[in-house]
Amino acid sequence: MSENSVELEDAKSRGILWGFASFTGLILIILFVLGAWWGSEPERFNVQEEAVKRMEATHADAMPVGYVYTNTLAHIAEVLMFKPGGYISNDVAPPGVFLDNIQNWEHGALIMLRDGTTALRNHFARDQSQSAEDPDLAMAEPYFYYERNSWALPSTESEYMKGIDALHRYMDRLQDPNAKKPAQFYSRADNLWQYIEIVIKRLGGLSTRLSASTDRFAGAAHGAPTDPNNPNLPTLGKTPWLEIDDVFYEARGACWALLHILEAVKHDFADILLDKRAMNTVDNIIHALENAIEPILSPMILNGDGFGIFANYSLTMANYIARANAASLDLRDIMNRG
Repeated sequence: MSENSVELEDAKSRGILWGFASFTGLILIILFVLGAWWGSEPERFNVQEEAVKRMEATHADAMPVGYVYTNTLAHIAEVLMFKPGGYISNDVAPPGVFLDNIQNWEHGALIMLRDGTTALRNHFARDQSQSAEDPDLAMAEPYFYYERNSWALPSTESEYMKGIDALHRYMDRLQDPNAKKPAQFYSRADNLWQYIEIVIKRLGGLSTRLSASTDRFAGAAHGAPTDPNNPNLPTLGKTPWLEIDDVFYEARGACWALLHILEAVKHDFADILLDKRAMNTVDNIIHALENAIEPILSPMILNGDGFGIFANYSLTMANYIARANAASLDLRDIMNRG
C-alpha cells in the first residue's frame, strides 16, 4: 500500500472519529440544556385568576364557594402534567431519568395534592359524617393515589388526567344549581380543622426530616431508639449526603403546592376565617411558605455546619416550615374553639 493511501486512510479515520465526537458532544449539550430547562421549578400562579379563566371557558355566571379550592387542586395537577418536560418522575430516558431534584419536587407537590383532594372528598363536600360522598370526588381521589412512577400502561399521566377530569366534573355541578345532582361544598370551621390537622403532620414530618441533615438533630429526626448506655441520648441517623437534596426538593414541592391550596382556603373559607379572626394566622402560614420557596442562588444544596463558611439549606428550609407549622397549630386551635 502506498504512502498516500495510508495517509488517506488515516485522514478518513480521524474524520470519522472527529464526526462521532462532535455528534456526541452536540447530544450532550442538548441533553444538558433540556435538563436545565425541565429541571426548573414551576412559577407561582394566582388561584383566583385561574378559577376565573376556568369559569370563562365554561361560560359560567357565578363563582360558588369551593370553586377556587377545587380548581386550585386541578391546576396543581395540570402544572405537574404540563410544565416544561411534562411529568418527569416516571421518565426512563435521559435527561428526565437523571433529574432527581425535580422528581422529588413533584413528589412533594403530589403529596399535598392528595391530601387536599382527600379533604375535599371526606370533609369539605360532605355535610355530616353519614352523608353520601360526591360521586366525582370518589373517582378523583383514587386516581391521584396511583403510583407516581409508572410509565407502562396505564401510565401515571393518564391516571392523573382522569382525576383532573373528575374534579372538573365536580366543579361543573358545583356552579350549576339545576344539575341533576348538584355538588356541595361546606366551608365550616370543623371541616377546615380536620384538614389543618393533616397539614400539621405533613409540615412537622418535613421539618424533622430536613433537620436530620446534621448529626445534632439526626437521632430525634429519625425517631431512632435511644442508646442503651444513655437513655437520654438518641442514636444518630444522619441523612446520607446524597439524599439531602432529595429531602430538600421534596419539601420545596410540598411548600409550593400547600401555598396555593391555602390561598384557595383563604378565599373559600373567608367568612369563617374573618368571623374567628384567623385570617392573619393563615397569612402567617402563607408568608412562611413563600420564604421557603424563594429562588435558590447556589448551583447545589449546601450542607454547612453551625456557623461555618457555608450555609445549611436544609436547616434554613426546616426553620421556615417549622414557622408555618407553628402557625398551623394556632389555626387548628382557633378553628376548634366554639
